Amino acid sequence: MQAEPIIEARRVHLRYPTLSGEIAALADISISIAAGEFLSIIGPSGCGKSTLLAILGGLLAPTGGGVLFEQRALAGPNRRIGYVFQDPVLLPWRTVLENVLLPIEIRRLARDRYLDEARRLVALVGLAGFEDNYPKELSGGMRQRAAIARALMLDPEVLLMDEPFGALDALTRERMGYELMRIWQGSGKTVVFVTHSISEAVLLSDRVVVLTSRPGKVGYACAVGLPRPRTPESLRDPRHVEVAAELRQLLLAGGP
Repeated sequence: MQAEPIIEARRVHLRYPTLSGEIAALADISISIAAGEFLSIIGPSGCGKSTLLAILGGLLAPTGGGVLFEQRALAGPNRRIGYVFQDPVLLPWRTVLENVLLPIEIRRLARDRYLDEARRLVALVGLAGFEDNYPKELSGGMRQRAAIARALMLDPEVLLMDEPFGALDALTRERMGYELMRIWQGSGKTVVFVTHSISEAVLLSDRVVVLTSRPGKVGYACAVGLPRPRTPESLRDPRHVEVAAELRQLLLAGGP
């Protein structure tokens, strides 16, 4: 039986004014995301992927349609929806553990009650032993791991990730992909992942959604169908090759 949707975008539109006139960024987007699903969103540059993610997270209000979170209208940011940006945005004067604890302090919760959980999350993302290190002492991949741990600190049901590995070199990016799958499988969260990489989207996801050129619409969606757990050998699986080739041809031809 298919899991109940945890987030639904219902006929979402976004238009915004500019000096040269109104621009339609998104048009009539409807997506249903199941609890526990790993969904990737791809599409040409400027199609509104990050904008859609911000709307799904309640960070940006659509100008038409709406978003449901657990069957209720999403009217703004929700502590049960975590967000990971392309830039880790760690505070340089705080250690890894202190950065992970930041959401607790912002909400004025008792810091001491969450220390064990913060340490558990640091270990979950593979940073055990680096709790007292500062961001400048970490590699790019390690800083992004710390950002993921921070996003998980308030135990969100959904993790929205906007090109989180975009600034990393190819090898580190691939390693972080496998690390993310391990974290996702260990946490049971729902993940919505924006990326420009077709291969990355296919490797990580249960399902891939393709947006059209602006105004962004859902032009195509497909189930990946690769067995889990995924490994480097999965990149050579005929199903991975087939889906990646289909998506690449679609985008090279000008989009859905």
